[in-house]
Amino acid sequence: MTTNRRFRSVTRIGPVQVGTAYHDRGREKHTAACTAPRCGFSADYDSRAAAELAARTHRCPVR
Repeated sequence: MTTNRRFRSVTRIGPVQVGTAYHDRGREKHTAACTAPRCGFSADYDSRAAAELAARTHRCPVR
């Protein structure tokens, strides 16, 4: 089941957006998601630094 998260502190690094939200159990999670068409990259991390590193090193497979 998916949950609707309210993201705060959203930043954009290239085509990837990094946002912070609370997990369903009240823990803070950081998400990196690519906004390029047909890419599909999205991942959750425990730290903001890890999410930003993933955003900086992400390369879209579709160009």
